[in-house]
Amino acid sequence: MMNIMTTNNLTVAIAVPLEAELVEAIRAAHPAVTVLYEPELLPQERFPADHAGDPAFVRTPEQEARYWELLNSAEVLYGFPNENPAGLAAIASSQKLQWIQAMAAGAGGAVKAANLPAADLARITVTSSAGVHALPLAEFAMMGVLNGFKRTAELAADQAVKNWPELRTPTRLASGSSVVITGLGEIGMETARLARTLGMKVSGTKRNVEPIDGIEQVTDTAGLPGLVSTADVLINTLPGTPYTEKMINAEIFNAMKPGTVLVNVGRGTVVDEDALLEALNNGQVSYACLDVFAVEPLPATSPLWDHPRVMVSPHTSALSAAENRLIAERFIKNLSSFQAGEPLLHTVDPVHFY
Repeated sequence: MMNIMTTNNLTVAIAVPLEAELVEAIRAAHPAVTVLYEPELLPQERFPADHAGDPAFVRTPEQEARYWELLNSAEVLYGFPNENPAGLAAIASSQKLQWIQAMAAGAGGAVKAANLPAADLARITVTSSAGVHALPLAEFAMMGVLNGFKRTAELAADQAVKNWPELRTPTRLASGSSVVITGLGEIGMETARLARTLGMKVSGTKRNVEPIDGIEQVTDTAGLPGLVSTADVLINTLPGTPYTEKMINAEIFNAMKPGTVLVNVGRGTVVDEDALLEALNNGQVSYACLDVFAVEPLPATSPLWDHPRVMVSPHTSALSAAENRLIAERFIKNLSSFQAGEPLLHTVDPVHFY
């Protein structure tokens, strides 16, 4: 871990688009900190929390030089340069840099993709926005559960062809059903809270197995087949790491009872998509609500696009109009800890990248 700066001679550079009022909020909360923000060097947001900004934006050579001059003068960055792993790799050589506040909850993937030397990983702390997205992700997950239980895909298909089925098909009750959540972190626990309000019984997995109030059973990944064998729903909230890649695979799908609903609001790489398609086609999975995919954008050739019992969401379930404000508020609190030499919240593990 890095040596935290405790002096007031501290510079923060805003590397991504951010509303001017939020920049001023950072300055007002930390008047002794120099906050560098030159909006003409940054692309315009196309929608709320568009951290990468308009892809058509191009800096002049003079602006490009100025952008990197600002970033290299700072001990703290708000956002990855150009909001991509290449920008992180480029700035990592700055010997002044000590901490980067990432915009993404799953920032570990970008840190890993930057392929930084071990010395830089040890020197630079990266904090993610994990937890900021907990409520919108949890709400989206519950929408997916209810879509599956209430057969909305079938209803939409019948409506499209103006079909009024002769036989009435019953729907399933959320109340009394069982849900398994892989990853009982902030997102998983918020999802569990909403599930319990619908009367669902919640179990899940956690790297460090320990009893959790309100959770029926907690296991590690090895216990997942046993959990899903009696579950009605499986919700993934796990990040993408080498340890979670294709964790939800044929073994897990085969262990499910027929008709299980799958929701993925974690990372696409956690689910083996070929195995998922087989499970959808053989009835082990009755419905899949997917916000994330192994390859994004989802290729046009993917059969998931056209599957009648799959909802494809373009990795937008975490977005809300409040996101920029919530990340800025978290940064303000973490900046106080940084100046005091205290541990920062939501640091990215430089070994496991989550």
